[in-house]
Amino acid sequence: MVESLEIVVENKFAEGKEGSLEVTQWEEAEPAKPTHANYSVEKKNSLQARYAYGFIFLLTNLMAWFVRDYGHKVLVVLRDLKACGTEGRDCFRTEGVLRVSLGCFIFFSLMFVTTFRSCKLYEACNAWHSRWWALKIVILIVSMGVPFFISLDFIRLYGEVARIGAGIFLVLQLISVIQFITWWNNYWMPDTKLKHSSFLGLLMSTIFYIASICGIVVMYLSYAPGHSCTLNIFFITWTAILLKVMMLVSLHSKVNRGLLSSGIMSSYVVFLCWSAIRSEPAIEKCSPQKTISGTGNGDWTTIFGFLIAICSIVMATFSTGIDSQSFQFCKNKVQSEDDIPYNYGFFHFTFSMGAMYFAMLFISWDLHNSTRKWSIDVGWASTWVKIVNEWFAAAIYLWTLISPVVRRAKIMDHEESVQHMDNLA
Repeated sequence: MVESLEIVVENKFAEGKEGSLEVTQWEEAEPAKPTHANYSVEKKNSLQARYAYGFIFLLTNLMAWFVRDYGHKVLVVLRDLKACGTEGRDCFRTEGVLRVSLGCFIFFSLMFVTTFRSCKLYEACNAWHSRWWALKIVILIVSMGVPFFISLDFIRLYGEVARIGAGIFLVLQLISVIQFITWWNNYWMPDTKLKHSSFLGLLMSTIFYIASICGIVVMYLSYAPGHSCTLNIFFITWTAILLKVMMLVSLHSKVNRGLLSSGIMSSYVVFLCWSAIRSEPAIEKCSPQKTISGTGNGDWTTIFGFLIAICSIVMATFSTGIDSQSFQFCKNKVQSEDDIPYNYGFFHFTFSMGAMYFAMLFISWDLHNSTRKWSIDVGWASTWVKIVNEWFAAAIYLWTLISPVVRRAKIMDHEESVQHMDNLA
C-alpha cells in the first residue's frame, strides 16, 4: 500500500514538472511588452500620423474643387466611363464633388472600422493607424476610384445622406468649440483658492466684447443699409439679442461664470452670423459683394478667400478629430503610459463626417444646381444652415450655463423631500 502511494506521488510530481515546463516554455514564447522607449516612439509615430491624414484630407478637398471647376476640360478619360453618362457630365460639377466625397468617406470609414477598438500602443491597430502607408495609399486610390464606377442614382442617394453627415459634423464641431471656450474660461478667470490674477481674463473679455459689438455695427452698415434688407436686419438684430442674453445669464448670481466665456462665445456667434450673410446670393441693395461675385472667374480676393475657406475646413476637421476628450462620459480616467494619445476611432469618424461636410460646402448644400468657379458655400441653403447653426450654438451654450443650476436645484429638492419624509416618519 505504501509503495503504491509512493508511485502515485512520483507520477503526479512528474506530471507537474512537465506542466510547469510547458508553462515556462509558453511564457518564454510570449512576446514581451514594449518598454518605455518603445512607448515614446509609438506615441511620436501616432502624433505624426495625424498630420498625414490631415494632408490626405486636404488633397481630397482640392481634388473635389478641381473636378467641379475644371474636370470637364482636363479629365477627358472620365467621358468614356459608363457611370459618367453622356460626355461624362455625371462625373463633373455637383456629381463630381459627391463622387470625390464618397471616396474620401469610404477611406476614412475603413480606417474607423479597423481602429475604433484601439486602446493600447502595443496593439496591432496602433501599428495600422501609424504605419503601413504604402498599403493605405493603395486603399486610398481604390477608394477614390470606385465612386466613378457607381451609378448616378446611388451618388444622389449619398448626397442626401451627406446632408445628415454634414449636420453631425457641425454638431461635433460646435461641442468641441464650447468645450474649448469652457477650458479657456477656467484657465484665465480668477480662482480664489489659487489666488490667480483676474487682469488677463478681464482684458480678454473686454477685447472679445468690443470685437462683437464692432462686428454687429459693421454688419448693420455693410449688409443692412436700407429698410428693404429686412432679412439681414432680422439676422443681425437677433444676433445682438443673443449676445445680450448670454452676457446676462453668465453674470447671473446663480450662474456666476464671468464675462470671458460669454465674450468668446459672442464673438463666435457674430462670426457665424457674418458668415451666413456672406453666403447669401449677391443682392444689389444688401450685399457689397455683388461686384466681386459677378466676375464669374473670380479676382484675387475671391481666390484668396476660397483658399482660406479650404484651409479652414481642414483645420476645423483636424481640431475636432483630435478633441476626443470633449466627447468622453468618463473624463477622470487616468491615462496610462501605454494608452494611445488620442482616440483613433473618433479621429477617423470625424474625418469621414468631414468628407460629407466639405461636399455640402462645395455644392452649397444644393444637389441640383451647379455652383460658380472659385466659390464655396454660397446660396440660400448655405445661409440658413449657418444661421440655424448660430442659433443652435447659442442654445447649447446657454444650456451649459443653466444646466448646473438646474441639477443643483433638483438635488436640493430631492434632499428636502427626503428630509420631510424622515420628519413625518
